[in-house]
Amino acid sequence: MVSASTQIRVRYAETDQMGYVYYGNYAQYFEVARVELLRSMGMSYKGLEDSGIMMPVISMSSKYLKPAKYDDLLTIQTSIKTKPQIRCKFEYEIFNEIGEMLHQGETTLVFVDIKTNRPVSYPAQIAAKFDPYFQS
Repeated sequence: MVSASTQIRVRYAETDQMGYVYYGNYAQYFEVARVELLRSMGMSYKGLEDSGIMMPVISMSSKYLKPAKYDDLLTIQTSIKTKPQIRCKFEYEIFNEIGEMLHQGETTLVFVDIKTNRPVSYPAQIAAKFDPYFQS
């Protein structure tokens, strides 16, 4: 398993009329956390694209437990619990400053060859970064 933690402060523009984080913003929070997890592993999304691989999201789910509010400092714990193959599943838990879990979610991405626009098994350069986290 691999995991990383990142923090985001809720901006006013991300809230609705009630002062709660608008539900559509969670997808952006997931993206920030996912990119930071890859960065913590020594990869960058830009580097993946430069090497000819993109990772589009093919599914996303969210479970809203409690509202996040304007100016909250959120901690997003992101993990990959199963070794990627063609797909890679990211799981998220979002906490407020006092440690309350506010949100759970997951996204599944697929490795795609940019030239052919077809799914591929995850390439050797990516496997070299992921595999150490999934040794028995």
